Amino acid sequence: MDGSVIETDRLTRNFGEVVAVDNVTFSVRKGELFGLLGPNGAGKSTLLKLMTGQLDATSGSCTVLGADPSKDPLAVKRGIGIVPEIESPPSFLTGREYLHFIGLVRDIKDIKTRTEEWIERLDMKEAATVLCKDLSKGMRQKLMVAAALIHEPKLVFLDEPFSGLDPRYQKLVREYLEGYLARGGTVFMCTHILEIAEKMCTRLAIIDRGKIVAVGAPGNIGGQGETLDQAFMRLTERLGTEE
Repeated sequence: MDGSVIETDRLTRNFGEVVAVDNVTFSVRKGELFGLLGPNGAGKSTLLKLMTGQLDATSGSCTVLGADPSKDPLAVKRGIGIVPEIESPPSFLTGREYLHFIGLVRDIKDIKTRTEEWIERLDMKEAATVLCKDLSKGMRQKLMVAAALIHEPKLVFLDEPFSGLDPRYQKLVREYLEGYLARGGTVFMCTHILEIAEKMCTRLAIIDRGKIVAVGAPGNIGGQGETLDQAFMRLTERLGTEE
């Protein structure tokens, strides 16, 4: 795991007087599954949008796969996949058509084969011929996972990727990600599910009120004898009670 695929240095984003991301500095190495934990409204999704070129920083810097997402967002987007927090495949396409469209945008040569592999892998035969607007939340979430990974990106950003997936499909996605990491991929995952973070992540960070309050391996985040759950509650409560 040599080489960083994500580097942030005092990255900050303001919305008026609200500081959503506050002087954030960290790095993610190639081959890691790096998790970002935090309470609702802590800045997780805003930070992800800064790193994927969906928002510009107010100050500080960020590089993703060697490119600045503010100055060259297309260079970043070519090398990554994104599973957004809210599943939103285009309503006027069927599941198969959506994955085929992603393949055309990504210039995937064997898109028909890959599309059918993902339909089979996540048991999406029903979604293949149904318009996305008529699919269940869980089925739309599966489509978003498939769309993010179908081109085998160097780096994938996952924002609450297991939301809407039942335990069987959570397991299938976890197993795929294990293989993806073994093949040299890197994952940045926002989640509020501590059990998943503890089980899957190589390292993780905890964010609260826009600030990174801890970074480390899941077993080393807290004090001596502290579980991840206990450390999370202590670290987020501490900032939450400050005047």
